[in-house]
Amino acid sequence: LPIVQGSMNPVHSTLLSSVLLFTLRIQELVEACSCAPAHPQQLICDSALVIRAKISSEKVVPASDDPLNTHKMIRYEIKQIKMFKGFEKLKDVQYVYTPFDSSLCGVKLEANNKKQYLLTGQILNDGKVLIHLCNYIEPWDDLSLSQKKSLNQRYQMGCGCKITTCYMVPCSITTPNECLWTDWLIERKLYGHQAKHYACIKRSDGTCSWYRGGPPPEKEFTDISEP
Repeated sequence: LPIVQGSMNPVHSTLLSSVLLFTLRIQELVEACSCAPAHPQQLICDSALVIRAKISSEKVVPASDDPLNTHKMIRYEIKQIKMFKGFEKLKDVQYVYTPFDSSLCGVKLEANNKKQYLLTGQILNDGKVLIHLCNYIEPWDDLSLSQKKSLNQRYQMGCGCKITTCYMVPCSITTPNECLWTDWLIERKLYGHQAKHYACIKRSDGTCSWYRGGPPPEKEFTDISEP
């Protein structure tokens, strides 16, 4: 179609707008934070630090002392309530850091000194604690009773086990120390019944199997091969 100099045909204008919008959407997807799905137990095992805490305040700070580094971090001041993992490196955590940009997996928390969180993260060489969206970070009240009890020891008893996510059938165990995570197959969501109530524990013979935590008073573990 002919285009008059200095103007644009409405059809071409609409097409160009669609292309620009599509390009922007692709850019958003490229810049977005992406995390591989993982069972809460796996995220706990992969973390250097696991604590229960309240967030007292937040402050935007430089990511480093390098003046050429323009990235920012959010420094959350916290009140540690209980530490479940990380004793050998830190005794008490006063601050945790997260990227300012959500595209870099930064975490937004409520800094009102009221809401309690389960925080997991890594300990940097300088002793700072780094948290991001790919860690297991949940409001404490959203955790099931079984999850809360598993934080003390049960999850860490299964850190030598492999938890495999099943997205479609067939899905089968390939190694003796493997547990199949089937929440997506059964409920079409990752953090379903199995994630909230089961832990994959290594047995004395080296094999791994799902165990469910019972309500208090806690009963003996029940071996569940197919939750």
